[in-house]
Amino acid sequence: MKVRTAAMAALAFAVSATAARAADPRYPNWPCAQAKVPEISLAAVWAGPELGDAETKWKDDSKISALVSKLAARKTPLDEAEKSVKEFLAGSAADKSTNAKLLFAGLFDTLNAQRSQVMGGLERVSRKQREAADKIREETIQLQALQDATPRDDTKVDAMSNQLIWETRIFEDRRKVVRFVCEVPTTIDQRLFALGRVIQQEME
Repeated sequence: MKVRTAAMAALAFAVSATAARAADPRYPNWPCAQAKVPEISLAAVWAGPELGDAETKWKDDSKISALVSKLAARKTPLDEAEKSVKEFLAGSAADKSTNAKLLFAGLFDTLNAQRSQVMGGLERVSRKQREAADKIREETIQLQALQDATPRDDTKVDAMSNQLIWETRIFEDRRKVVRFVCEVPTTIDQRLFALGRVIQQEME
């Protein structure tokens, strides 16, 4: 009974999550409560001058590329990233405006790519969760049949029970990870907005 209850609890979550996703049929595999926004809008995070050819040329500057990698890394604390932006642009002198646009263009490209990667991973896990829920449902029915059989094969019942316990635990662990990772796209949005604001302030 304990195994059956745990399995059905996991399935209840799967069903409710599927129902929540149905609210936006454009993204049937999106598992998060947060609405899916596939890409960050440039207008939402940048009020500075037009980036122009900076959108394609930032990779040609090795210093800009290296700094973008550092600033975009989530392991770099935001306050440290903001300080690095200020120090870099303070030393840019006459090229400050050009370097500022190159730097933001690099951050915009890089952080948008990070978001896409995270979102793709979330949707892959969501598909696996749906498959796992189907498997648990089928095996729960099989377990019930084994438990009700006459004569009852306790060896098979125990084996199936242990398998369901394990699969349900994996399902729940994935659910917790998904809930945590669902916050990452928003964190990336906030990082890009904050760094864009510092870059614009330094250009003034």
